[in-house]
Amino acid sequence: MPDASDPRLADYTDLRDVELRKSLEAEHGLFIAEGEKVIRRAVSAGYPVRSVLLTRRWTASLADVLDGLGDRVHVVDDDVMEEIAGFPVHRGALASMERRPLPTVTEVLNGTRAGVTAAGGSPPEGAAAGAGAPEEAAPERDAVAPRRVLVLEDLVDHGNVGAIFRCAAALGVEAVVLSPRCADPLYRRSVKVSMGAVFAIPYARMDNWYDGLAGLRAAGFQTLALTPDQSATPLDEVPMAHRVALLLGSEGDGLSSRWLHEADEPVCIPMSPAAMDLGVDSLNVVAAAAIACHGLMRR
Repeated sequence: MPDASDPRLADYTDLRDVELRKSLEAEHGLFIAEGEKVIRRAVSAGYPVRSVLLTRRWTASLADVLDGLGDRVHVVDDDVMEEIAGFPVHRGALASMERRPLPTVTEVLNGTRAGVTAAGGSPPEGAAAGAGAPEEAAPERDAVAPRRVLVLEDLVDHGNVGAIFRCAAALGVEAVVLSPRCADPLYRRSVKVSMGAVFAIPYARMDNWYDGLAGLRAAGFQTLALTPDQSATPLDEVPMAHRVALLLGSEGDGLSSRWLHEADEPVCIPMSPAAMDLGVDSLNVVAAAAIACHGLMRR
């Protein structure tokens, strides 16, 4: 049975050290799936397994996933798991998964790579995707161009990004576009909070924030900028085009003035006047995203 010093377990080191994990995961082109359900969803979405680290009581329930992995399966005691990860892993199972090449915004908007929901950034040139194996071609599906898209500007909290992906997937939003500074949807906490929904919805990352909305306009999207400003048009009253992109801003400041001004129309979620009189003038970004996704999907 391996111990915490085993070099084969380096993928799982200090999972709560955000800066360390960003560096390690980018360098090796990997992400971590936590818990049986999320691991299964990652495997079902086509992400190759680098290795699995789990306690003995989870070996039976994951037997079909572990079959054929051979020495890439590492069974440890609970205390060793905690020592490696840096916290008690209550779900008892972690998997190191290979990232896939991230599709471009154009590909996602055209639906030409709808089956690819890869990393929060392409692996660095020359980084190994797996144990010396060549990078596998990303799977493609029949082209289905999305009609309803979320665009996230500079959301930096991984939990919020994961929760918004879960809302978007559950309510039928067909794609997500990230600004360059958005948090990585495949960071462990994002994946965990989303319950694997980050694998269910295509997404891409802009390489240019300043002109980031130009590609949406070129693809024929009406752009709606969500704002807490109650003078904006209520979302449920806006005539919607065939293709609509809803813009959501960062946790603290909301959308930048540039994106607010560039959007076709600012929209709001109407708030209770009584609540506003008491100083409750906005929703947190996840609650706002859930309500807005529901409104976005109306016919």
